[in-house]
Amino acid sequence: MSAAKPRVGFLGVGWIGRHRMQGIIDTGVVEVVALADPSPEMTDEAAKLVPGAAIGTTLDDVLAQDLDGLVIATPSALHADQSIAALKAGVAVFCQKPLGRSAREVQAVIDAARDADRLLGVDFSYRFTAGVQAIRDLVRGGELGDIRAIDLTFHNAYGPGKPWFYDRSLSGGGCLIDLGVHLIDLALWVLDFPEVSDVSGHLLSDGKLLQANPEAVEDYAVASFRLGTGTIVRIACSWQLQAGQEAVISAAFYGAQGGAELRNVNGSFYDFTAKRFRGTSSETLVSPPDEWGVRAAKDWAQRLARSKSFDQQAERIVDVSRVLDRIYGIT
Repeated sequence: MSAAKPRVGFLGVGWIGRHRMQGIIDTGVVEVVALADPSPEMTDEAAKLVPGAAIGTTLDDVLAQDLDGLVIATPSALHADQSIAALKAGVAVFCQKPLGRSAREVQAVIDAARDADRLLGVDFSYRFTAGVQAIRDLVRGGELGDIRAIDLTFHNAYGPGKPWFYDRSLSGGGCLIDLGVHLIDLALWVLDFPEVSDVSGHLLSDGKLLQANPEAVEDYAVASFRLGTGTIVRIACSWQLQAGQEAVISAAFYGAQGGAELRNVNGSFYDFTAKRFRGTSSETLVSPPDEWGVRAAKDWAQRLARSKSFDQQAERIVDVSRVLDRIYGIT
């Protein structure tokens, strides 16, 4: 007889939670047995995907269902405490970004996962675009030579619709921790997490420069840092920028022997091309369509089906948060 599928619960079943849920269900490798959200409307919608799942409103409600894994898609201020509680209960965790509002919170979650010997994952979804995967293979294969510069952008013509995003105590910050976190992760992940130094940045809110560790949340951020490889990284991100389109998203890697870039198509949040550069010429590596949005969640579910044990990859999650702390001026 085959082993039973891991039992998985979902805490927070708004649009993102339900989207990740459908992707995880589609893997066929786990059983979704519990849902929880303070909103009855959200749990009603989620229950259509998994009729028969236990329905609740709190973390305790889902943890009472003898889980192997928990997917968390709640406001950022709750991520660290909820993840730690689940891990201490012996439950593996897949959490929306950011895992915590500071490197201290993130490290506490990683420590809890290691102590419990349980799998921990974060939804760094852009790693799983076909374009980034192709660029990573070029970089790590040495085909672009030494990477000298990385230039990353994520401008959003909209701001988040939920009020908690604009309360630093709940969100941990503004567009930098919301969008820039993906950019920092891509730079570090593609180059396999080299050391980081010389971090500097500027944060603005409504056109006004914010000081270190501000109370207001930024709607525009620009930062740079240097990697142990000698690479210079520049990031820029924003909410509600007058960009002429819904989004401007790009990640360019420039090496001694060539370059490569991921770029969104016609302002899309979902469609990307990836190109390789040789001098003044370019070739297309990847074109849409590419159903990448749930791949991080699927990857976690598939790893959970193989083993609930701690994966050393989780140790690197805090590297991204340390860069964020240094830009924000958190000491």
